[in-house]
Amino acid sequence: MDDNLLNRLQELEGKYAETLEEMADPDVLSDQERYREVSILHADLKPVITAFRDYRQAAQEMEEATEMAAAESDPEMKEYLEGVAEEQRSRLEPLETELRVMLVPKDPNDEKDVIVEIRAAAGGEEAALWGADLYRMYERFAERHGWKSEPINTSVTGGGGLKDATFSVKGRGAYSRLKYEAGPHRVQRVPKTESQGRVHTSIATVAVLPEAEDVEIAIHENDLQIDTFRSTGPGGQSVNTTDSAVRITHLPTGVVVTCQDEKSQLQNKLKAMRVLRARLYQAQLAEQQGEQASARRSQVGSGERAEKIRTYNFKENRVTDHRVGLTLHSLPEILDGSLDDFHTALIAHDAAESLATAE
Repeated sequence: MDDNLLNRLQELEGKYAETLEEMADPDVLSDQERYREVSILHADLKPVITAFRDYRQAAQEMEEATEMAAAESDPEMKEYLEGVAEEQRSRLEPLETELRVMLVPKDPNDEKDVIVEIRAAAGGEEAALWGADLYRMYERFAERHGWKSEPINTSVTGGGGLKDATFSVKGRGAYSRLKYEAGPHRVQRVPKTESQGRVHTSIATVAVLPEAEDVEIAIHENDLQIDTFRSTGPGGQSVNTTDSAVRITHLPTGVVVTCQDEKSQLQNKLKAMRVLRARLYQAQLAEQQGEQASARRSQVGSGERAEKIRTYNFKENRVTDHRVGLTLHSLPEILDGSLDDFHTALIAHDAAESLATAE
């Protein structure tokens, strides 16, 4: 472990000790606001300090076993001590990686709920079917994490695919994981309609937007053009025979949001406003970060087949995340929502890049 990281961890250990003292201080105990602040800091520091102490203990046991092995004359005992030293040494690298990840400043949006948008891109009906598969994958992923997914707007094709779909995922930390799903997803497989068994390549794009609160994005009624029309999607007789669908245009930016999945015009308007607020919030973040294009455009790319963040190859039972070069041969499990291995690698990759930039 380098000196900069060690000094930072020792500094945090000192702060952690201070929180323990303050939480036992009668003056702090009588001040609810101060006690709450100290408790939150204590809870944030505890996993870092626990990992740091595990690292320090492993390093100490490795050093002690190495010294004892060097002075040991009994071959069996020497071999045992060398094994203990190697076992502790093998723990150090993953513990250091974990600590580096913990020290990366958190994205302030990580705890937010999200709006996810899936759109069929290159590949026609096969791309739409692939979009439907991605939708199911994220529903299962949300279930695995105890989050709630809710459809906002869907456009179904005649073949049962999704031309586009918008849905929300609610749950603590939803954005911290799902943000890694933003971008073009490429599939390579033989379509059901392919009579000669040829593999086709198709693309569906995914955009992931943190949900914004009313206080974060102020939207004025005078800036909105709201149109209603008859729904063309599924939802029952009343959906298709009343003007329940809603299209909202934000005049200053030109952003357009449509929602038609609900039977009630009011419900569709409320859902459309959530999506509009999320898109405007994302654009605001992009502007604050000095990006040239909106974050949403950079996420989805152009939808061409050459673009991709991940490739799903059905014939080889292979899924490759091109951002970190990780390939897993467990496609059915991944399509069933098992995405955590990819996210773990991507989080570590982001942490390494952030620390390298900071240094």
